[in-house]
Amino acid sequence: MTLIVVNRILPALLGGLFPNHCCLCQWRCPGAQPLCDGCRSELLANSVPCQRCALPLATSSSALCGACLQHPPDFDRVVAPWLYGEYLAYLLRCWKFEGEQRLTPLLAGLWRQQVPTPPEVDAIVPVPLHWLRQWRRGYNQAELLARALQQYWPGLVVDTGLLLRNRPTRAQSGMNALQRSRNLSEAFTARNRCANLRVAVVDDVLTTGATAGEVARTLKNAGASHVEIWCLARTPSPGD
Repeated sequence: MTLIVVNRILPALLGGLFPNHCCLCQWRCPGAQPLCDGCRSELLANSVPCQRCALPLATSSSALCGACLQHPPDFDRVVAPWLYGEYLAYLLRCWKFEGEQRLTPLLAGLWRQQVPTPPEVDAIVPVPLHWLRQWRRGYNQAELLARALQQYWPGLVVDTGLLLRNRPTRAQSGMNALQRSRNLSEAFTARNRCANLRVAVVDDVLTTGATAGEVARTLKNAGASHVEIWCLARTPSPGD
């Protein structure tokens, strides 16, 4: 009984002595994560996604979007529980480009909030950065997310050695789908065979699917039987 009381009182006491501030609105917020309930409620859930690429659909009458029906992508499925909106874009920018690694538990918690039980896979593989970019940034945000998800589900196997980025690629923001595809052509190599493995590739955001498609092709050429993409957010179609 004493331990239960301590477990209840100690977090409240620490929260009073060292209050968290919401990383969006800067107001004080309870709990271990720097996101208040009001700002959390402004995040947009990807409620009706395409079952292949996770593009948000207008209704649930169709399992697949038109693009996936006409030209199925190389990956088999995308798990992207949130939509890439203004608030989440700010969080991801701070996390990815401004060194805010402290946001990793928050972002992993947001993924878990919408995906309480992850799909069964043999390994989760963070999208690798080129060594020079990782050296400049100091970390790979996809690997941080993969490790944080593993803390929630210890049965997940994180494999950072399976995939290699062969060359530095230009930043893809501002590129159209064709430019992104050309930028990433043959950018990855599978360092080991992965015969019949079910692999989940971890990334932050899925936009055109160029990175996801190139990684999926690389892994399937190396023998993977199933490749899905786990990311935090999916960008809507232009104009949505």
